Amino acid sequence: MQRSKLWHDSGQRLWSGVPRWLAGVLLAGGVATAYAAHPEGGPSPDFNRDVRPVLSNRCFKCHGPDDENQEAGLRLDLREAAVGELDSGTRAIVPGRPDESEMIARITSTDPDLVMPPPHTKVVLTDDEKRILTEWVAAGAAYAPHWAFEPPQRPQPPGVENAAWVRNPIDRFVLARLEAEGLSPAAEADRATLCRRVSLDLVGLPPSPEELEAFLSDTSEDAYERLVDRLLASPRYGERWARRWLDLARYADTNGYEKDRPREIWPYRDWVIRALNDDMPFDAFTVRQIAGDMLPEATVDDIIATGFHRNTMINEEGGIDPLEFRYLAMVDRVGTTGTAWLGLTTACAQCHTHKFDPITQTDYYSLMALLNNADEPEWVIPSDERLARLESIQQQIDAAWEALPAKWPVAADDGEASEPAQHAARKSLAESFADWNRAESQAAVDWQVRSPRLVSSTMPHLVVRDDGTVLGSGDATKSDVYELILPAGDSPVRALRLEVLPDASLPAHGPGMTAYEGPKGDFFLSELELSCAGKPVTIVSATESFAGKAFAGKESGAAGAFDGEMSSGWTTNGQQGRAHAAVFVLVEPVPAGQALAITMRFERHYACPLGCFRLSVTDSESAEARGHTAAEEVALAVPAEQRSEAEQQLVFRRFLASTAELAEPVAEIRRLEDSLRQGTRTLVLAERPADNPRVTHRHHRGEYTQPEEQVPAAVPAFLPQLPEPAAADRLALARWLVSRDNPLTARVTVNRQWQAFFGTGLVKTLEDFGYQSEPPSHPALIDWLAVVLMDDCAWSLKQLHRLMVTSATYRQASTVSPELAARDPENRLLARGPRVRLEAELIRDAMLKAAGLLSDKMYGPGVRPPQPAGVTEVAYGSPSWTASKGEDRHRRSIYTFVKRTAPFAMTTTFDGPTGESCLPRREISNSPLQALTLLNDPMFFEIARTLGQAVAAAGDDDTSRLAAVGQRLLSRSFTDEEASVLLGYLARQRQRLEAGELDARALAGLEPAGEAGAADVSAEIREQAAWTLVARAVMNLDEAIVKR
Repeated sequence: MQRSKLWHDSGQRLWSGVPRWLAGVLLAGGVATAYAAHPEGGPSPDFNRDVRPVLSNRCFKCHGPDDENQEAGLRLDLREAAVGELDSGTRAIVPGRPDESEMIARITSTDPDLVMPPPHTKVVLTDDEKRILTEWVAAGAAYAPHWAFEPPQRPQPPGVENAAWVRNPIDRFVLARLEAEGLSPAAEADRATLCRRVSLDLVGLPPSPEELEAFLSDTSEDAYERLVDRLLASPRYGERWARRWLDLARYADTNGYEKDRPREIWPYRDWVIRALNDDMPFDAFTVRQIAGDMLPEATVDDIIATGFHRNTMINEEGGIDPLEFRYLAMVDRVGTTGTAWLGLTTACAQCHTHKFDPITQTDYYSLMALLNNADEPEWVIPSDERLARLESIQQQIDAAWEALPAKWPVAADDGEASEPAQHAARKSLAESFADWNRAESQAAVDWQVRSPRLVSSTMPHLVVRDDGTVLGSGDATKSDVYELILPAGDSPVRALRLEVLPDASLPAHGPGMTAYEGPKGDFFLSELELSCAGKPVTIVSATESFAGKAFAGKESGAAGAFDGEMSSGWTTNGQQGRAHAAVFVLVEPVPAGQALAITMRFERHYACPLGCFRLSVTDSESAEARGHTAAEEVALAVPAEQRSEAEQQLVFRRFLASTAELAEPVAEIRRLEDSLRQGTRTLVLAERPADNPRVTHRHHRGEYTQPEEQVPAAVPAFLPQLPEPAAADRLALARWLVSRDNPLTARVTVNRQWQAFFGTGLVKTLEDFGYQSEPPSHPALIDWLAVVLMDDCAWSLKQLHRLMVTSATYRQASTVSPELAARDPENRLLARGPRVRLEAELIRDAMLKAAGLLSDKMYGPGVRPPQPAGVTEVAYGSPSWTASKGEDRHRRSIYTFVKRTAPFAMTTTFDGPTGESCLPRREISNSPLQALTLLNDPMFFEIARTLGQAVAAAGDDDTSRLAAVGQRLLSRSFTDEEASVLLGYLARQRQRLEAGELDARALAGLEPAGEAGAADVSAEIREQAAWTLVARAVMNLDEAIVKR
């Protein structure tokens, strides 16, 4: 067997089969070559900058933190392990002695059986990487903590030669690097370019011609700074920056997966916009999204903010296990938290210890435990407006009940009822009530509420309340079982009443706990089993006040709950939010003094346990469900002459509600009562009660079905720990994320802001600050910015943004010489200004503004701009996309309805997110489809037509009209050469329109021309069409969709 195979696959210790003499021979040739590449007397390699990237990228996969998958037991990420003696008596690294270090022997070997990494891995070290490792060992093999895992310290801005160029400390860090590289910064961009750039960056919109002219006319020294301040104060700022945050939050307006049904969570999106406009400090912004519900005296906004982690997808496919997909949602939350705040690929530790970073699998699940103790309700948002609406509806309900007796039908056939007829009607009402009251009072049963003394369930958390009701909460499965013990009473039990009751804590107010996949608020009682003293108690019959629609032809009434079939049972689906009852009559009474054991089984193709219920017993032999509430039944059992005024009103109202003569007005009252439960809803988190914590386990290989040991709630062990003695929960995690001791969050945050302005982060990998990340291009600058954000800006993003955009670095022209482009193609040295293609939403919004179409309307449910037919029809159920009307058609793109399985076509074409996962960094592509979209997408054609019509109606000549097109779309006038080309194009289109080659009416958005063709088209319409074509061409220029 090959020795390399032994090393990687047999479990033998490293180098155990390599003769020392052979290693020496290999070393003699390899080291000489490596050293020859390094200038004599030069500095030794820096561990963080030079050595760790090589070890991480080439070695850690097999010799890193993942101890379960370490080859040959060698670990190279820790110095004490790397320099320790192996079983063979040799050492992988002997500090200062590369000739005795087996690692150097292996990486410099030319023998395919010995070289490391082995040939089958397809990983090959370059000569420069071999040199770095050899020189590092020769210099003592010093390790250093990873820069990103050490708390940032404020460095002193360096001195520079060209101090006159510096506008703020950012420039000193950038210029010092440029001067060290022998480079100079670019000249400042012209004022029009700078105005357009900073407007796009801060508010996501270009300046209007009027706004641009106002800035160009302002000759004051601080004109640019005042422009920046106006943009930061604009409500458009929050819209622009919220869209970037929503990429991280994986925001969408649908649930995802196959069915991808709509959800209401747009209030969270609106909260983000408002928070950013209000310049909420980023630490508070963080805490509220992770644990706003746990803050002392949490406000409505605090709770809405927890929608951040409710943006996870929900699977409603038939046959799924809801708890498995809740686990997958938690996996998403751990990964998203790691990406958005820590800049770590935490998801890599779900199945095993991270192969590169010091995150163990236990660390991963401990982090999950911090997030895992929350319920996930759909919350009706309270507000003064809703309270006023509810009061108004309640007044309507009260008035309707008061007016109900007067609606008793009159005996007259037609016309106005005569007074005798009205008298007869009143008499009829009184007589009917008397007859009903007599019958119902005689049938009334004396029910005794029995509060269970013992309750348990397979999953839901059951609490017995003072009034005897049992309230369920927490998780549910597709097959839940409740076990209850009713205490003994003084009378025998001949019948059992099960009241199913509404409660505001339940989905759709209950009475069931079904939250998704099935009807919200539904339950399905498959089987009810009774026993006494260990022996079964037989049910002979059952009645119910209401039964929902049968499923697959099975019984849906109470009788189906004791037939031995799990597929039949009782549900009140269709009347969620209303109280109902079922009565079960026993074959033989349960003797007095005997407890009654009750088993309730809930099973369907979705989770369907009861959420709120109450149990009562009676010794009556004539018990049945008659549609009365418990209070009504009690009042009916009281002799009429002994009833209180409240009981009399209750009984009379029950009569009115039950009589066929008033069915129609009563139905209207019920509709009003149902509307009391309506309101703006959103998805939030709610910490579970202390007596029902959710336990978190480590899962073998990350599989939901393979839970192992329980793990404590904690942050990764290699980072500063949570403060004691505070509870380890979501709130502690949220505060820890933005604590001064956390070395990552501030760095990750400033890096993300830098990337938004300059196109590339100081650390290129926004999502990864771990061992595999590229070192920062300006290490001291990122630390300085992190400290400034925390200490000087008090976590204010607006202050940080102002600092960045007022720097000389940002204000440079983006033009680049061929030499500089070849030397620094990605502009990592920052010797020029940013030039980046705009994000999808900015492209659409900028063009809507250029055409004068953009609506300023803010907030509210998602809207549907026009897009090509058939985009959404490919999704489950072939949903249609009906374009919004009025100003909703042209609102900012952040308000566009996001369907995960069929995202807005234009956004996808320009690399926008789907909302299926956290997206820290969008790709930037350049494709023919993008050009075709700008030319032919119905939305962009509408923009071009509107802009063309506006331009055609303005200006005195073609030159001034063309200048208006340039000002609107590019924030500049065309050069003489450009104008000549475009005016020539305009002339050719006019000729084609005049000749009827192009349909001017269609281009103008009118009905096609008649048989006479061009003769039917006015000169005005042809002119509008010609300018539409010009606008369409300019919209397709690279410059129209690029920040320069």
